[in-house]
Amino acid sequence: MDDNTGRAPEVEEGAEDTLVEETEQEQRRSAAARLFDIRRVIGGLFAAYGLIVTLMGVFDSKTEIDKAQGLRINLWAGLAMLAFGLFMLGWAVLRPAEAPEPRDGEDATAGD
Repeated sequence: MDDNTGRAPEVEEGAEDTLVEETEQEQRRSAAARLFDIRRVIGGLFAAYGLIVTLMGVFDSKTEIDKAQGLRINLWAGLAMLAFGLFMLGWAVLRPAEAPEPRDGEDATAGD
């Protein structure tokens, strides 16, 4: 703070604008990296199909169970798919993807 006025000293406007732009660019890169994280796509698909196959396995008829030699194959396959899908989604949440740093000489706004 400035001793005489009690206000914070002035910051050069150009320096502040640069920091704001860099922060906004970093946020955009980070959001894009999370949006296109393949773990979300794989996890979502496996979880959805796993839920459907699990429900089919729960409601299998005696004929369908006999076709699989007494094994509720839909139930077990569905549970495995559901577990894998939830694992992938959990992994994406617990360790989010980070945007790669721009290479030297590349303009960070080249994609905008």
